[in-house]
Amino acid sequence: MKAAYYEANGAAADVLKIGEVDTPEPGPGEVRVKIAASGVNPSDVKTRAGRTRKIAFPRVIPHSDGAGTIDEVGEGVSADRLGERVWIWNGQWKRPFGTAAEYVTLPEDMAVTLPGDTSFEVGACLGIPALTAVQAVAYAQAEPGMTILVPGGAGAVANYAIQFAKARGARVFTTVSSPEKAEMARKAGADEAIDYKREDVAARIRDLTMQMGVDAIIDLDLNANASLIPNVLKPRGSVVIYGVGPEVTIPGSFSLQNTIRYQFFLVYELNEAERAAGIAAITEMLAAGKLVHHLGPEFGLDDIVAAHEAMEAAAVGKIIVRP
Repeated sequence: MKAAYYEANGAAADVLKIGEVDTPEPGPGEVRVKIAASGVNPSDVKTRAGRTRKIAFPRVIPHSDGAGTIDEVGEGVSADRLGERVWIWNGQWKRPFGTAAEYVTLPEDMAVTLPGDTSFEVGACLGIPALTAVQAVAYAQAEPGMTILVPGGAGAVANYAIQFAKARGARVFTTVSSPEKAEMARKAGADEAIDYKREDVAARIRDLTMQMGVDAIIDLDLNANASLIPNVLKPRGSVVIYGVGPEVTIPGSFSLQNTIRYQFFLVYELNEAERAAGIAAITEMLAAGKLVHHLGPEFGLDDIVAAHEAMEAAAVGKIIVRP
């Protein structure tokens, strides 16, 4: 089969290759998925570059997200799954071969049924962004009457987090850097989109909450936003973090005096119950047509270098690679 791969960490143009590799066969309990769309995430390019972890296999086919059709099943898997449209999670987490190829094999529970009216491109958006968002909202314990700040509302995870928080009845504020991104956030359901380049975020949030602050913050970049916490978060509030650098300084005295809870998590390491609940919530929203998706540029497999470079250049919307 045709695949993109790398055999050393480095810049996309230096290490990514396109070539023929052995077509995988499903083992016991596995399915083989013919990939229709492979999704690119920031973690994919950071891993390829060696910024988050060094290459752990002689050859890596990148990308954890994707969608396609089951075309073969291994021993112990019902033949009824043949032809099923699915989306994939953790395709390349602790595994050498991900979705940037014509086929991928993986345990059958990692291939989730995709509703018939949901495109493969959308399916390739779900594994990391939507699952991260739904789990972050669960950790924030979103419910009617709560106020939640989700910085960066045009980002893939944050945009889904706005939607899942609104679905649970919360009032949601977000920050953006342009009118175009504000519109993306509002389409997701944000009650207020605050332009942090032109407005005082803390002052706006205090005004919007009658000086009380928000109940929770769901944050991609605690390194950048930690200083905001004392100015916008209620006593006994929560900060849910799904992205952080190797070291971060939090407002210690404020957090101690106000009983602030910090919840860090990594979507790849959700436990079985968390992942099942997240998949159920995503499936319900998809089936009801209640999720808004922001698709970005598309590339063919031969142009995977350009796809990775677009991610590194912060292209807006989910980047899709087609085998």
